[in-house]
Amino acid sequence: MPSTPTARRKARKFLVQALYQWQLTATPAHEIDAQFRVDNDFSKIDGEYFTEVLASVTMSAAQLDSEMAPYLDREVSELDPVSKALLRVGMYEMKKRVDVPYKVVINEAVNLAKTFGATDSFKYVNGVLDKAAKTYRAAETNAG
Repeated sequence: MPSTPTARRKARKFLVQALYQWQLTATPAHEIDAQFRVDNDFSKIDGEYFTEVLASVTMSAAQLDSEMAPYLDREVSELDPVSKALLRVGMYEMKKRVDVPYKVVINEAVNLAKTFGATDSFKYVNGVLDKAAKTYRAAETNAG
């Protein structure tokens, strides 16, 4: 599947759901990946991206949590599971996927928070990722 913005957006939607499941059940990422591929039509999804980010985020969750901690107003453990999943994906993309513009990272996370999160969680996700962008994407944020 070619990586189109729509295919990537759909992958992120599944990523939030997959990470939510992983956080609550501790099922290995490769099993969740396989389950999502059986249960969903991946023909219009960036499946490569889904697999990469799911595996990477689950393997480096503790590191991502410590890197997002300075931008939070509470402990990572106090975040609701949806916000935690969104912020982990956002932090991963901010740090490791510089091919994705920081504004896209933030916008996608905000839109997913509006879909899956609590009423005003999108504002919190926006604030955290905006602060992180100033650190992890300083050249990009300073440019415009």
